Amino acid sequence: MFRKLHDPEVVLTVFIDGIAVPAETGESVAAVLMRQEDCWSRLTPVKNSKRAPYCMMGVCFDCLAEVDNVASVQTCLTTVREGMCITRQRGKRGLKP
Repeated sequence: MFRKLHDPEVVLTVFIDGIAVPAETGESVAAVLMRQEDCWSRLTPVKNSKRAPYCMMGVCFDCLAEVDNVASVQTCLTTVREGMCITRQRGKRGLKP
């Protein structure tokens, strides 16, 4: 688990799996996920193995999560916004009717 080395000046609130979590303006969703006790962002489709952000630059796709009801979002490339809803992705992406 990671932590901030400084006190953020502007604090936002995002929701990870329905739980309010503080975030700082300009940071990525992946960075917020990595500071959580359970820092994983998705489960693999075949074995349900937990995956967490790895490369932090959009190459590996291990940081996929559902952000504001959009599945398979690369969280390392997504900047947090006030009130953003992040859901850890479980298994493969499904199609919504």
